[in-house]
Amino acid sequence: MNNESRPAWDEYFLDIAQLVAKRSTCLRRNYGAVIVKDNIIVSTGYNGAARGEPNCIDTGECVRERFNVPKGERYELCVAVHAEQNAIIAGDPVKMQGATIYISGYGHDGERASAEPCLLCRRMIKNAMIRRVVFQDENGKKKNIRFEASE
Repeated sequence: MNNESRPAWDEYFLDIAQLVAKRSTCLRRNYGAVIVKDNIIVSTGYNGAARGEPNCIDTGECVRERFNVPKGERYELCVAVHAEQNAIIAGDPVKMQGATIYISGYGHDGERASAEPCLLCRRMIKNAMIRRVVFQDENGKKKNIRFEASE
């Protein structure tokens, strides 16, 4: 194997986020998140129902889908916790400071979905003191968001 076929760190961790998304229990879209610091995985998360709640894949129903709710709206109807939120909840707060979160996702049809974090997830990411977000848009293009360190 030569260095040309070896993925860069961002691609490597985005690939892992895509794999984590396969654990999702959502009928609508599957997302995976990986929090990394110094090229070491701190935590992972995928979107799915809160602990103890029935998963959409088990009930066979997505409430947001039933009501044709567009992407990015009426999250309160959804039983799922977002991938970013689950990764932050499961992570060590000290290890997340200054880390990067990688997010990848796809729709129920297998097509890539934009993994740009919603406003609530952005606030949680910032509050966890994660400094960089790397995600793939619906075309698979890598994008970055940086949060400045606050005092």
